Amino acid sequence: MPPRVLCVVGPTACGKTKMGVLLARKYGGEVVSVDSMQIYRGMTIGTAAPTAAETEGVPHHMVGVADPRENWSAARFVAAADDCIQDILRRNKLPVLVGGTGLYLDAVVAGRTFAPGTAGGEVRRALEKELEAGGIEPLLEQLRAVDPEAAERLHPADRKRILRALEVYRETGKTISQHNEESRAVPRRYEPVYLGLAFADREDMRALIDRRVDGMLAAGLLDEVRALRDAGVPPLSTALQAIGYKELLPALDGRVSVEEAAEEIKLRSRQYAKRQLTWLRRNPDIHWIFWEKERNFAAALQIATEILTAEGLQ
Repeated sequence: MPPRVLCVVGPTACGKTKMGVLLARKYGGEVVSVDSMQIYRGMTIGTAAPTAAETEGVPHHMVGVADPRENWSAARFVAAADDCIQDILRRNKLPVLVGGTGLYLDAVVAGRTFAPGTAGGEVRRALEKELEAGGIEPLLEQLRAVDPEAAERLHPADRKRILRALEVYRETGKTISQHNEESRAVPRRYEPVYLGLAFADREDMRALIDRRVDGMLAAGLLDEVRALRDAGVPPLSTALQAIGYKELLPALDGRVSVEEAAEEIKLRSRQYAKRQLTWLRRNPDIHWIFWEKERNFAAALQIATEILTAEGLQ
């Protein structure tokens, strides 16, 4: 049987960090953050990365490990996170995977590899020139000719994935559909137990998200964004595309007011939470714990303990 890992999942602002710490302390575990933006240094406020006080002495991995000028791929993230998990297991500790980036979490648990291809390399640049010259339809026709399954699945507006699929084929001679099928056939690397946190009433979630954004701004999010920009982090870098950062960049230049940016951050955060829930609902193995008006962590820990005992975790 593959090694067991505990996964704490849910939409933004649902209390995953706190719950992860409580469970790690109770079960002798260490936390591995599975968040595509918490990996970047200097982005503590906007990504809600756990502070030293919030970790309560529990070791946390994959937080603040990357320079924000770097653009980490999913493949690089999965490889680094897997190294952390293996190290935790070697020390007979329980890996507690905490985060809301569903694609990354699924890939880590499955041990999924990603199709080769060099994003930003010569093939990608050639494809981008073709896109600029002729639009997306000729590229989509090329994809239909070699990988009709991917072409059928991808919407013409999804230019990034169309380019990626063609890039993989041109560099490797293998379609991305073939690679994905082969990857799914590989036995799962870890045996997960999933705990999901969510609000029973979506309005309570939306209200908490709005309050959280207000709190981030009060804590100095604008200054955090300014420091990244002044340090030379490119505006189009992956790090500055994160919600809360992308919207505040125009405010630094006076193109929008901070108040307008704040409203946009709240909207984007609510939309992101909805997408996270849609992704997670596809997983029938998640044991859900639903909050009422307020998050009661003591009660949630008791419920989680009962679930984990039934799952054989002591």
